Amino acid sequence: MLKYDFDKYFERQNTSSVKWDERKRIFGTDDVLPMWVADMDFQAPPEVIEAIQTKAEHGIYGYTSIPSSTAHAIISWYQRRHNWHLEEDWFTYISGVVPALSACIQTFSKPGDKVMVFAPVYYPFYDMIQLNDRELVICPLIENNGRMEMCMEEVERQLKKDVRLLLVCNPHNPGGTVWKKDELTELAALCVKHEVLVVSDEIHGDLTFPPYQYTPFASISKETAQRTITLTAPTKTFNIAGIQASVIITENKAFKEKLENFMKKQGLFTLNVFGITAMEAAYMHGEAWLEGLLQYLKDNLETAVHFINSSIPNVKAEMPEGTYLLWIDCRGLEIPDAELHRILLKKGKLALEPGTKFGRGGEGFLRMNVACSRGVLLDGLNRLQTALDQ
Repeated sequence: MLKYDFDKYFERQNTSSVKWDERKRIFGTDDVLPMWVADMDFQAPPEVIEAIQTKAEHGIYGYTSIPSSTAHAIISWYQRRHNWHLEEDWFTYISGVVPALSACIQTFSKPGDKVMVFAPVYYPFYDMIQLNDRELVICPLIENNGRMEMCMEEVERQLKKDVRLLLVCNPHNPGGTVWKKDELTELAALCVKHEVLVVSDEIHGDLTFPPYQYTPFASISKETAQRTITLTAPTKTFNIAGIQASVIITENKAFKEKLENFMKKQGLFTLNVFGITAMEAAYMHGEAWLEGLLQYLKDNLETAVHFINSSIPNVKAEMPEGTYLLWIDCRGLEIPDAELHRILLKKGKLALEPGTKFGRGGEGFLRMNVACSRGVLLDGLNRLQTALDQ
């Protein structure tokens, strides 16, 4: 029996949950089951809840510095789980990975510079590039037996276009590809060859399923580390996105200095008191909870993949290597994306992310978040079948 009860249903309506309470604004109706945005319907680890409660009970929430114990918790976690040696003076703290993306784009490029992404990809990548007046360069991923992969010939062809920055999603969202070490090594060599800096969003790094193993991009080599900025957080792993606590990691001292100068200009200098508390508690005490979570997520994903492939004709799903986000291939239905979205909402009463939201290559796909109780998952799968079974 699992130590943690992930089957338990928690009511999230009327808690200011974006996932549940913004359905009317985003989808035009609140009569849909939300399985879209990437947060989980599970409580955070008990140790995180207890740490926040203890801090809250103190009753004084003044200006708070980030203690070395927080950095040591991060260092220990990455060494133990990912065999990546980190040092405290490589860290810059920020509220989230998306603000960190924007900070890196503004710090390491100038308006008009070319910034490359692999598509389809997490949509804030596009937003942060274009809202900051940089030129978007798209390198399409290719599909190989349901797995998204990089075509290195195309990567090099695009990098030759005077690309300044490359944004990487490692593991990849959507699609759930956990990039192999040899794939990242080949990509790193091309970035060195063409003098491209890499900003790697690695927030899903803890959410991988054996035998697949997350490899931090900066860990490939010393040379790679000197041209890489890594963005990560405990928020996806431990379901504490509302806490807003993230860390930018770079071994390059000049990069770190430039980033911190930029942040000073924005008036940013620390995290909120509960963000610091939750981050440290999660990395110090959340490992047993995470192991239970990963098994439950794997079971949910296997349940969903089997259901879709056996019960919904012309629709396919592959087991992702990482993340709790299922990338569902509906191209066999030959339904336009707008109509696909409409029948999900009207007929299935189900809210998923349309693949088109993730850019080129997302046409005909849906993204389903399965980080929920088994009962909610089965309800969602039945709604998907109701909508799509022709």
